[in-house]
Amino acid sequence: MAAGRPEAQDHPPENGFTPLEHPAPRLLPHIDGSVLPSLGGFGKHQKQLVVLTWIPALFIGFSQFSDYFLLAQPNGTCVQPLTNGSNWTVASPPVTVTGESPALQLKGNGTGEGYGDGSGVLLCACKEWRLELQTGLSQNVVTKWNLVCDSAWKVHIAKFSLLVGSIFGYLVMGVMADWFGRHPVLILSVLFMLVFGLSVAFSVNVTMFSTLRFFEGFCLAGLALSLYVLRIELCLPGWRFSMTMVASFLMVGGQLLMPGVAALCRNWPDRDDWQVLQIVIISPFVLMLPYVWIFPESLRWLLATQHYRRSKAMMLHIARKNQVDMTTEPSGVLTELEQELHKKPQRTCIVKMMSTRNLWKNIVVLCVNSLTGYGIHHCFARSMMDPEAQPTALCHADYYTMAGIAMATCLALCPAVGLMGRRGGLLTFMIITALASLLQLGLLNLIGKYSLRHDTVLRDTLNRKFSVAFSIIGMFSSHAVSILSIFFCAEITPTVIRGGGLGLVLASAGFGMLTAPIMELHNQKGYFLHHVIFACCTLLCIICLLLLPEPRGQPLPESLADGETFTRQTLLHPGEQHLLLAKSDRDYSRVHDTPLHLSATGGATVAVATALAAVPATYALATGGEVIGNRAIANGV
Repeated sequence: MAAGRPEAQDHPPENGFTPLEHPAPRLLPHIDGSVLPSLGGFGKHQKQLVVLTWIPALFIGFSQFSDYFLLAQPNGTCVQPLTNGSNWTVASPPVTVTGESPALQLKGNGTGEGYGDGSGVLLCACKEWRLELQTGLSQNVVTKWNLVCDSAWKVHIAKFSLLVGSIFGYLVMGVMADWFGRHPVLILSVLFMLVFGLSVAFSVNVTMFSTLRFFEGFCLAGLALSLYVLRIELCLPGWRFSMTMVASFLMVGGQLLMPGVAALCRNWPDRDDWQVLQIVIISPFVLMLPYVWIFPESLRWLLATQHYRRSKAMMLHIARKNQVDMTTEPSGVLTELEQELHKKPQRTCIVKMMSTRNLWKNIVVLCVNSLTGYGIHHCFARSMMDPEAQPTALCHADYYTMAGIAMATCLALCPAVGLMGRRGGLLTFMIITALASLLQLGLLNLIGKYSLRHDTVLRDTLNRKFSVAFSIIGMFSSHAVSILSIFFCAEITPTVIRGGGLGLVLASAGFGMLTAPIMELHNQKGYFLHHVIFACCTLLCIICLLLLPEPRGQPLPESLADGETFTRQTLLHPGEQHLLLAKSDRDYSRVHDTPLHLSATGGATVAVATALAAVPATYALATGGEVIGNRAIANGV
């Protein structure tokens, strides 16, 4: 060092000032670049923990799609019509128990279909129903408490309860994960998930069922969020997306296995089918109770919030598991950690995001993307299903179609994101979603208006085929938008508020999913306007996505300052701006000899000479003396 900089020792500092020494860069804030590589990188211990976050994803898939079976609408036949002592008249032959000539039948949404009062109003004029399910169960919540006709709205409230509970769970549990840590939120969610989930199976009425489902959704949200954050924070940049997609595959696997699980719960002697199904899908969470001891807190969160004493113990544990000798560790991470042990922990709330300039805008853009992706997904799903089709033994066809589209989306996302990056992939799938939506809304109307006016059968057939095709494409791309929006948020949100930021985006996704039962509650009235609004949102999202940064291959931001500097890169790399200027062969070397240039420089010279002449002679003498004195000092006189 002395040989490299001899002037530092041979000459004293000039003018009595010592040069400023640049402090060595800190290592602890750079977790992806310094801390984790010193502990073995993405070693054996981290991989084992990631596998432990995959296992519950299958059980979460069971719970998220249980509504399709617990609250499925049955086929109904009126066994005993209401003919006497009422204002309604039934102009049909007597109804037999076999239902060969029924006066009233149930539609798929639980409302009545049959003879009315002459004004076209369909009435549920029946005392006793014979209800049959086509979803693998012989009895569910709807058939248990006869939630049809006038009570059909209670089914939609029960569907609301799980989604609304999930929305509140994402918001509350996300803040708690930032304040108290990921591990406490995970364990509390598992414990209360078992309590409320098993209590649902022993509900005595639909009100109790809906209330307990709200708390089940609340705990399910905390469980899913904490596992997602822990998985992201365990991985190095090159592993984050692949490890997340494996969990997405397992959740779709739970969706695919759910009909088989429901079929196994059919016709149990002591309990109703729906009770057995609820117990079966909740009981596997018992396997997560040992996570209290075997799953540690996030090291990244401990370092970001300055829990340095706990961080030291965990780093030594990870190094031992990965067979890394920390005594000869050359990077100096452990030495720096020893010097920081006196600092107190500092926690950050998601509210502080509002004081930033760029971070809150990025999160708001991703919230709108998530809301739009899940909201328009229901529009495409409804367009794909045939409203005239009657429930049959192949009633799971639509269910398996949606699950297959979700699986295909996960398969396509891996190469697409690897090729185009996070922002490019999200923008591409959002453009596809917008095109599918606009073509479905506009092209089908043009086909019916300007062509095939006389052949109505062929026109309706073409409309139906085009609608199904665009719906499948739209469901595929909108599901990809939803997955990428959530993952994008987890990557660009700082560790200190990652739980709260991810909770906002997941809650927005819950609002998007909530539009489905809302439309069903209103019997699909206003569906076209609903689709148009979300189609307009896709166009807005396309513009806003251009403002987001590209997090592929980048370390996760740890503090608010890191998140604020995580901004969009310029379209041109540094040094390429000169390419915007066209090269020219013209010679501009003699431009200073032009008359205009000579006149301008001559005028400037005269002005400067006039200004100098106005300076007092005493000031000039003083200035000259000061200059001579400075030169003498510099020469050592």
